Amino acid sequence: MLIKIKAEKEERLVKLFGSVSRTRILCFLYAHDGQTFYQREIMYETGLSLRPVQRELRNLVDLGIVKRQEKQNRVYYQINLNSPFFESLREICGLGSNRGDA
Repeated sequence: MLIKIKAEKEERLVKLFGSVSRTRILCFLYAHDGQTFYQREIMYETGLSLRPVQRELRNLVDLGIVKRQEKQNRVYYQINLNSPFFESLREICGLGSNRGDA
């Protein structure tokens, strides 16, 4: 039952965001806001291949939703906590302002 609910939720988010890749990346990063990840970590955690992850991260950085940082020859990504979309997207991803409800 829980798997069916999660699948239905992802399906609705895909319709909203227009992309399975974008949906999975956003929900993953919002679930771990404040943490940084490199591309391959995001790829493994979301079950996506590298090209879609690269494309969507570039789009999300361009929109100011995700921040890109270079450290020690690696590029890291994290949700931009200062984005004007931060709270709205967090709620859409089902993580609302009261995380105990999620």
